[in-house]
Amino acid sequence: MTTQVCIIGAGPAGLLLGHLLKAEGVDCVVLERRAPDYILSRIRAGVLETITVELMERLGLDARMKSEGLWHDGFNLADGDRLIRIDMADLVGSRVMVYGQTEITKDLMDACDERGLEVVYEAEDVALHDVEGDAPYVTYSKDGAEHRVDCRFVAGCDGFHGPSRKAIPASVGKEFERVYPFGWLGILADVPPCNHELIYANHERGFGLASMRSETRSRYYVDVPLTDAVEDWGDERLWDELAIRLGPEAAANITRGPALEKSIAPLRSYVFAPMRHGRLLLCGDSAHIVPPTGAKGLNLAASDVHYASAALAAFFKANDHDAIAGYSDKALARVWKSERFSWSLTKLMHRFPEDGPFERAMQVAELDYIASSRAAQTSIAENYVGLPV
Repeated sequence: MTTQVCIIGAGPAGLLLGHLLKAEGVDCVVLERRAPDYILSRIRAGVLETITVELMERLGLDARMKSEGLWHDGFNLADGDRLIRIDMADLVGSRVMVYGQTEITKDLMDACDERGLEVVYEAEDVALHDVEGDAPYVTYSKDGAEHRVDCRFVAGCDGFHGPSRKAIPASVGKEFERVYPFGWLGILADVPPCNHELIYANHERGFGLASMRSETRSRYYVDVPLTDAVEDWGDERLWDELAIRLGPEAAANITRGPALEKSIAPLRSYVFAPMRHGRLLLCGDSAHIVPPTGAKGLNLAASDVHYASAALAAFFKANDHDAIAGYSDKALARVWKSERFSWSLTKLMHRFPEDGPFERAMQVAELDYIASSRAAQTSIAENYVGLPV
């Protein structure tokens, strides 16, 4: 098989890139290790920045998102009995869309046949070759046969554990990482949310988050030690803990129900640089991970794809090598700002095991400042809705 761009990974980043390239007349094929049903079974975040919404609008794949998604003008920071509302619409004239990552993936997946985007599912043993030269290629196996894709560029959208980043020599890349001493225990339930906007809570017992996927499906989280297991947390224990951490106003409106899904996600901040090596471009989790506190994971992948699709289109349409050369610096500039915001919000809203009275006093002082300062709230709102691309 011969194509212009071989995309590794058919999550939202890979499919979004594929559709954007096809819209620009750039030929591409997507390789995915898993089956479609497995991809759609993964429960992920659902707060969409402006850039993600705009890319779906540009592709004309926004109908279901606009019909079923929820526009949010603000969100809340809770500290005990206090609820600090960050009014994004008033502060920065923008808002976010609550629409599950799984739904975005489904919309992109459903449009593949109609728009001629070829996706090879259950492609095993994917390997990248000669990415430093002008004629890279990718090999994979499927149904017991070996296959080869010859291409001009490879786009690694295959997540943290995929093969793309590993194709960059250790002497070339540099890793930056912060592993957090807790994970998020999440519960998904078919119950109405306790608030029409998200609540991020800092409580003496730990962090809590009230979010939603729709008006009838809620997603809640508490932070737990990495030594905890899902089996340690029965549904009633988790609901009780949420009612305490989210505060009395939210607790009064919590509707309890059986868990559709319950899991613990470890938290880390991670950046790999550069995001381009030769003819290989990294996008999304293959190059960076953010703690979910700032709702940046999917949105950072979308901004990467925005930059990558523009660079690749410029190369194939105008032989613009500078656009490719500048991809990594342009993407990383936004990545680091989003990493900073996610890290700072994580530090503000969680109790770290090593923290003492001074660190807690600093959290209280920061929350007091945010509650009383429009400038502080504007900074948070600007970052939450997404910095310009």
